[in-house]
Amino acid sequence: LTPSPRSPSNGSSRTLSAREMYLFDTGGQYLDGTTDITRTVHWGEPTPLQKEAYTRVLMGNIDLSRLVFPSNTAGGTVESFARRALWDVGLNYGHGTGHGIGNFLSVHEWPVGFQSNNVPLEAGMFTSIEPGYYRDGEFGIRIEDVALVVEAQTEKPFLTFEVVSLVPYDRNLIDLSLLSPEQIRYLNSYYERIRAHVGPELRRQRLEEAFVWLQESTEP
Repeated sequence: LTPSPRSPSNGSSRTLSAREMYLFDTGGQYLDGTTDITRTVHWGEPTPLQKEAYTRVLMGNIDLSRLVFPSNTAGGTVESFARRALWDVGLNYGHGTGHGIGNFLSVHEWPVGFQSNNVPLEAGMFTSIEPGYYRDGEFGIRIEDVALVVEAQTEKPFLTFEVVSLVPYDRNLIDLSLLSPEQIRYLNSYYERIRAHVGPELRRQRLEEAFVWLQESTEP
C-alpha cells in the first residue's frame, strides 16, 4: 500500500526547526460539539514577507468575523472580505474560505459555507473562517476559527459572527502597522474573552505554565 500524502513516512518526513513557519490544523469531536482550529506560528525570526502575509491573512479573518450583513445573505456574497487584505497586494489563496461544522457530526458539514452553492447564512449555523496564503516549497499560512452566526445589535434584523475558538494568534508574526484601529480593538476584545474563559479553566486544572503563556499571548 502507498501511504497517502498526509501520512508520515520515512521517505517524506523531515525534522522541523525553529527557523521556519509551522502550520497546525487541529480538532476533535466531543459530545457537545466538533472543533476545527488552525494556527500558524514561527518560533524564530520571520522574514518580512512571512510577517506581512500572516498579518494580511489575520486581517481577512478579522474583517469577515466582525462583518455585519443582512439576514439570508449567501456566504459567497461576503467571502471576499476574507481576501481583500491579500488582494490589496496581489496575493490570494486557492481554497474555500470556510465550511459548515457539525455538532458531534462531520467536521466539514454541508450545506453551510462561503461557496456560491452554499445556503444563505442564518442565526445558529456554525462555520469555519479560514483564509490563508501559501508559497510552494517555502511556507504556508492559515488561520482558522469556528464561528457561530448570531443576530447583530442593529435596528433591523442583521447578522454577524461570534468566534467561539479561543486560541491566541502568534504575536511574533503580526505587523501592527498594517492593522486598522478597528482591527486592533477587535483583537483586544477577542483576547479579553480568551482570558476570561480559558484562564480560570487552566488555573482550575493547575496548568500554571500554560496559564502564564496564555497571559503573555493575550497582552493588549
